[in-house]
Amino acid sequence: MIPTTVWGTGNIGRAAIRAVAAHPRLALSAVVVRNPAKVGRDAGELAGLGHELGIRATDDVAAGLAGARAVVYAASGDVRPQEALDDVNRAIRGGAVVVTPALYAFYDPPSAPAEQRNAVLAAIAAGGGALFVSGIDPGWGNDVLPLLISGLGSEIEAVRCQEIFDYSTYDQQEAVRYLVGMGQPMDYEPPMTAATVPTMVWGGQIRLMARALEVDISEILEHVERAALAESVDTKTMGRFEAGTQGGVRFEVQGIVAGEPRIVVEHVTRIHPSVAPQWPQAPDGVGAHRVVIEGRPRIEVTVEAEDEDGNRSAGGNATAVGRLVNAICWLVGQEPGIYDALDVPLRPSAAAGLWKRTSGGEAR
Repeated sequence: MIPTTVWGTGNIGRAAIRAVAAHPRLALSAVVVRNPAKVGRDAGELAGLGHELGIRATDDVAAGLAGARAVVYAASGDVRPQEALDDVNRAIRGGAVVVTPALYAFYDPPSAPAEQRNAVLAAIAAGGGALFVSGIDPGWGNDVLPLLISGLGSEIEAVRCQEIFDYSTYDQQEAVRYLVGMGQPMDYEPPMTAATVPTMVWGGQIRLMARALEVDISEILEHVERAALAESVDTKTMGRFEAGTQGGVRFEVQGIVAGEPRIVVEHVTRIHPSVAPQWPQAPDGVGAHRVVIEGRPRIEVTVEAEDEDGNRSAGGNATAVGRLVNAICWLVGQEPGIYDALDVPLRPSAAAGLWKRTSGGEAR
């Protein structure tokens, strides 16, 4: 069993606790939190499992990392990128394999800023740990899935990776209202779509796909559209959003090849289905991830995931976490280093409870 710490208990951390607890080769050894109200609470309660796991959350980072062979770093790096990097390096110096979505620069490690890369390499040299970063939107939808299905075609003209979501189901008030800008005046500039930010967050995934497809990206461009609510709407999770405020945002991060956008990551986000009906839609109007390979043949794959009582946003988070947590066993068997989605194989799940039973009750 691999002693595994989960650091952070938000949307990603909850899913990480559940994933680690379900994995037959991982043992949840600690849960690290910052919120004083969570200290001392059982991990099972924090993860919404409905039963206790016998692990109490702590704000003592040293105690939480003690003895950990792996760490799922689930704390946000959106507004605290240096602190997140420092946290991750602390765990690596302790000899842990760290998997996380928080360090955007390491979606494509070769293009990470030299000072950040050198800091991680120094931590690895000191402690012998490792790092694997994959996104929460989810990372597999912008790397392994498009690359996998690209291999089914004979000609490729473009690769498009889409996240399409109704954000009224997303239980993250600060991110939805202020980071993305829903419910804000139309002259408000959401940090998520401010110039250069989309490239900072998703540019690494563009570069990684280009590297795998062996094409040269001349530049990365951004395209942003915003739409206002025609009428006020009330949501179950975040209350009221007023008419005339931002109700939707659509943006593209475009990898330019030979003057054309050939590798594109696109996000389409609404607070209500009525907003911008001309934009791409999820099959059920709630949420999906889609990959489109334009070429011969044209290939389109749409993935819908649900978790936490049918929540599509939680389902997307859970699949992103599953990719990270299921990579731990492989990473533990490798040399210390920095790994990316092209290195880490997508392995069949070993989750407890997967196996079906025969009519006689025997596992098979």
